[in-house]
Amino acid sequence: MRNIWKSVRLDFSLIKPYGKTICFTMVLPVVFAAVNRSLMTGISFAMCFIAMTTGYTFSIAEKNDMERLYGILPVRKGELVIGRYVFVMLMGLTALVCSLIIQPVMLAILGENVTTLEFLSALVAGIVLFALYTVFQLPGYYRLGFIRGRVFMYIPVAGFLAMSFLTARIPANGGGLLTAVIHSPILLMVLAVVLVAVAYAVSILVSVRIVQNKEM
Repeated sequence: MRNIWKSVRLDFSLIKPYGKTICFTMVLPVVFAAVNRSLMTGISFAMCFIAMTTGYTFSIAEKNDMERLYGILPVRKGELVIGRYVFVMLMGLTALVCSLIIQPVMLAILGENVTTLEFLSALVAGIVLFALYTVFQLPGYYRLGFIRGRVFMYIPVAGFLAMSFLTARIPANGGGLLTAVIHSPILLMVLAVVLVAVAYAVSILVSVRIVQNKEM
């Protein structure tokens, strides 16, 4: 566990020079939420933006030929991979918490009332969307590297557009299982936790296998 946290701290030190840029990406979703008067839209946009920054560590490591450094560190490859995933999750969680604090306040100032159900739905959507983006991005970066795998950076954009399209197509009163899930906070949370846990477990296993088969 200690080695995993060392890996996390290393990743945070790598992106430190990009701190201002990452913070700026969190301002735009606030504007987006204000324009659309929708917390769900703002949170979806925030998760899309923060997921696009997950390639920074891969980019920096690749440009500075840090694979040799990783190879001589007294840390197993699996621990490095798990550390990278923990780092990415912490980035997503921080962005989500900040967005869930700032965006409702902004909407309240504009006269929009955010209900408990809307808040909970936005929370769950943010977690699930970020997970779905990153579980595909990280194995892609590990397999191809950042430069060749740059296309994976745009997975969140495609996901956000798909989410917007599907949201517009869903009837206001919902239907069947969808209605039951949306209006049952407990069921919503359970399904989200199970989905995210399984997705990350599979993604981590794939990434570890990719890294173990690579020469460092």
